Formats: sequence, C-alpha cells, structure tokens
Amino acid sequence: MASEAEIYDVVRGCLLAFRDAETGVWTGCLSSSALGTALAVAALINGPPADRTLAVRGVVWLVRHAGTDGGWGDTPESVSNLSATLIALGALRRARMSGVLPDEVSSETDRAIGRAEVWVVDRAGALSPAALARELRRVYGNDRTFSVPILAFLAMCGGGGDAWLSVPSLPFLLALLPQGFYRFFRLQVVSYALPALIAVGLCRHVCVARVCRCPAWGRLFSGLLLRRLAALQPAHGGFLDAVPLTAFVSLSLDRAGYGDHPVARLGLAFLRSLAREDGSWAIDSSLRTWVTSLATRALLVGGGDGRGFSGAHAVAVWLVRTQTRARHPFTGARAGGWAWTDQSGGVPDADDTAGALVALRRLETAGVISDAEVRQSAVCGLRWLMGVQNADGGIPTFCRGWGRLPFDRSCPDISAHVIEAFCAWMPALPHAVADGGGVSAGQVARAMRRVLAYLKQAQAPDGSWTPLWFGHQASENGRNPVIGTSRVVAALRHLAPDDGFSDAAADALGRGTAWLLRAQRPDGGWSMGPVATVEETALAVIALSNGDGACWAAAERGRKWLVAQGSDGLGRASPLGLYFSLLWYHEQLYPLVWALQALGMNQKGCADG
Repeated sequence: MASEAEIYDVVRGCLLAFRDAETGVWTGCLSSSALGTALAVAALINGPPADRTLAVRGVVWLVRHAGTDGGWGDTPESVSNLSATLIALGALRRARMSGVLPDEVSSETDRAIGRAEVWVVDRAGALSPAALARELRRVYGNDRTFSVPILAFLAMCGGGGDAWLSVPSLPFLLALLPQGFYRFFRLQVVSYALPALIAVGLCRHVCVARVCRCPAWGRLFSGLLLRRLAALQPAHGGFLDAVPLTAFVSLSLDRAGYGDHPVARLGLAFLRSLAREDGSWAIDSSLRTWVTSLATRALLVGGGDGRGFSGAHAVAVWLVRTQTRARHPFTGARAGGWAWTDQSGGVPDADDTAGALVALRRLETAGVISDAEVRQSAVCGLRWLMGVQNADGGIPTFCRGWGRLPFDRSCPDISAHVIEAFCAWMPALPHAVADGGGVSAGQVARAMRRVLAYLKQAQAPDGSWTPLWFGHQASENGRNPVIGTSRVVAALRHLAPDDGFSDAAADALGRGTAWLLRAQRPDGGWSMGPVATVEETALAVIALSNGDGACWAAAERGRKWLVAQGSDGLGRASPLGLYFSLLWYHEQLYPLVWALQALGMNQKGCADG
C-alpha cells in the first residue's frame, strides 16, 4: 500500500491537473441530475429539430438511469425521492405526447412511465393531483419555493385542467414592489426565487382562470411583470445559473402564452448550452468560485511550507476580480460578496464570501499576492459579511431579514465559516478606522462575539451542529451533524488563547469535539450513513488535527482510513451536497480538496491553511 506522503503527492497532482487550462482556476464537475435533465427535456421537446434531438437524448438518459425501484434520485447514486420521480415522470409523459420519440425509445419510455407510476402510488397513495399536493406539502411544509413549481409542471405535462386547481397560488404581484417591502409579507418562497414567483405565479393564475372560465385579471400587469423578470435575467439566460429554475420559468411563460418573449427564448438558449454529451444536464453550470477557494486552501495547508503552486497569483487575481461590484437584483445584497460561480447568474452568499476571503488571506500570507492588491477586496468582503448578520447573531445564506424559511435563516455551517474568515483577517486590520470607510478589528470582534453566541445557542444537547448545505440521504431527515460539527469545531479552533474569545467558546468546542470523537467509526472513518465517506472523514480529520492527544489520535486514525482508500478511492464523490430546496448533488472535487487538506495537516499543531 502506498504511504501517506505518496498518496498526498498523488492527490495534490490530481487536483492541480483539474485546473482549467485557460484561467488556471477550478471548475469542477457537478453530478448529472435526473431532475435537471427532466426539466430541460420538457422545455425543449416541442422545439425546433435541434432542441428535439437534445430532448430525446435526455429521455434516453432518464430511462437508463431510473432506479431499480422505478423512481429517480437527484443523482445516479441517490436513492429515489418524490420530487425527482414526479418531475421525471412528468417529463416522460410530455415527451411521449410530443410524438417525436423514435419507436424503440417510445416503448422504453412507456415501461419507465408505468414503473414510475407504481412508485408514486406506493409513496403518495394515488396519482391524483390532490394526493400529490398533499404529499409534497408533507415534504416541503410551508415552503412553496419548489412544491408549487412541481405541481404546476405536472399540470403542464398532461395533468388535465383540474390539476391546476391543486396548485397553490403565489403572490406574483408582490414582485412589483420594492425589495424592502418583501420582509413584511411573510412570503412562502425564499429570497432567491423571484423569477419562479413571477413566472410560475402568473402561469398558475392564467391557467386557473382558463379552467374556471373567469377573467385572468393578472394579465393586466403582465407587461410590468415581464419587464421585472427580464431585469432579473442574466445575459446568458440562466436564472441563478440553475437548470431547474430556468426551465420552470421558460415552461411557465410558454404555458401562460408568453413563449415568444425574449426571457423564455434566452432561457432555452441557456438550457441548450448546458446539455452534456451523455444526454444529461447537471443542476447548475458549476461551482467554480467555491471549488477554487477550497482547492486554493487545500494546496496552501500549513501556510508557509514552501509548497505553493504555479499560477497561484493568477488565482488570487481571479478571486479578487469575481467579487461582486453592485447590489444584486434578486436579494438586494450590497456589493462586496462572492457567489458560488463567476457566471452572471450567481448570487453572492455568505459561505462563498467567507471561502474567498480565507483563500485570499492564505495567498497573501504565502506571499502570492501583495497587501495592496487584496486589502480593499478583503475590507469589502468583511463589511458584506457583517451586513448580512441576523438579529440572532448568526449568518444566513443570502441576505439579512428575509423571513423564516431555511435559506434565509442563520445556519451553523455558514456561521462557522464566517468565523474562520474573521479570524484570518483580524490580525491584518487596524484597531480603529477614522473615516468609517474601512473595517476595524474591533468591529469584526463585536460581530464575531455575536456569531459565537448564536453557535452556542444552535448547538444540540448532544454537542453536535446540523448544517444547512450538506446532508446524508441515509440519515434521519437527511441531516448530517458529522459535517456540521466538523465545520464548527474547525472554526472554533481558529480562536487564539489570548484573543478573548476562546473562553466563551470553550464549552461549545469541548462538547462538539466530544461528539466527533464518539461518532468515529471502528474503521477510523466518519459518516452518517452505513459506510464512511471521504468527504465526511476528511472534514472530521481537519477539525480534530489541532486538538489534544485524543483528538490527534482520532485524526491519525482518520488519515489512515483516507490513505487506505488509495488515490482512486479518494476521488470517489458522494452525494452529500444539498442544493436549493433539498436537491442532492455531488461535486467531483470535494473529496480531493478535503482529503488533501486533511492529509496536509499531519504535523501536530499545524494550522489549517
């Protein structure tokens, strides 16, 4: 078996080899998505010949990637779930009705439809619109961000006129109000879903009016609504750079009678551009900014160990350049944050902003980029993070003050990441700023005390934390306290003994560490599922590597588990990532970057770089 040093070198070489030749940064590769593929198929199947060709290839991919139980999961490695299965079923029905499927594909599609219908009946009790609406309510609760588009989509795909009566309404006219008013209306859709609020809401309104044979008075505002939608659409057509949201918008506009509108046509162009050679679509274009920040951090673990990488300065310049420079039209977030991608559909969020700030600080500390090149960018990023801090002291995903839905609430994983960003930059900040234009160490310290107070409050009685953006399909409710606790423990270890924070965090850190130690499996790995995964094990090792003797011993056992997987095993991604509205995904680079970081910390007291 290869030694740890040999495995480290191989993984490091693999990660460097994944850089884009032109930009020198990392794009990664998101898993193919049954849900994304199905929605793209439905949007393109009745289009011109080139679109139909793409859609037929997507139908073939869907049929061949159905689960043995007849349903679909979000990735080919995922267990079947209601949302993916309903959308795949609807898309296959729509494709079957189009009359464009070749005979052999048509017969396979019929069989897949029949098996999927059996799966849905077993889960929901019936195929009726009312039964499906009831079951989706059970899955999503009061959050209509995804449940309403799914029901509207099923009504479009042969559900019959009465199906529209089971689609809850959306307050689409509120999209015409200034963003500052949204918080007062307790919207049942999250902040980033304005395009769906407009397009699906208007479509449902028009279609219900047709069924009920009453005036569709909402059409009186269609001009204003479509102009608002066009103002939200990026130049390349992809809302949030996401296939599902863009497809929902294009399909809804077409069904409402606005299929020739530029927003709908541009959305279809975006879908065409993301079609893969195997006939599938991913959930999103890429996580380029996020994985570039993670890869940079992994390659610079240990700080000044002299093992930087060629092209690091170009990466630093690229990160500075991708920082947002204007208020975002979706969320109203101020300039200064980073999105998960450099594409125009990305929305700045706290996790990606913290990740970029940590990466830039590591690059500056390693001498890759000068203080002058990065300092103003860091100040803007820190100010952005402090600006989204919630009243409870925690950090939400996108923006402050939107309501009580998951992605607008404070969450432990992002709050922990922000602590790491604060700790990274506080030593470089002045104690005070005179003109109010900068950020002082004192301001960051006050914000960090509030984050720590939130994390103490959010800690479960058993000592763990549950993250928002990562989970495990085999665990109860898909939760993954291994990842959440690892991220918080790793962040709290960045608090220096003499900085005045560690006393306040000591109890939470101790209880979180004890939970991680108890959660280690006999084989040395970690997972909330039946077998350990690279991602969960690597993150736990990172969290424990700077601890005491018991922590170091557990981390050493975790590293041995990682080494035993070999370089091939360390490149095997697991569907642990959670996308919008409980969609699972895996990312090709996650196991590599976290395993590299974990293996690179194999010196007692080595700081996480």
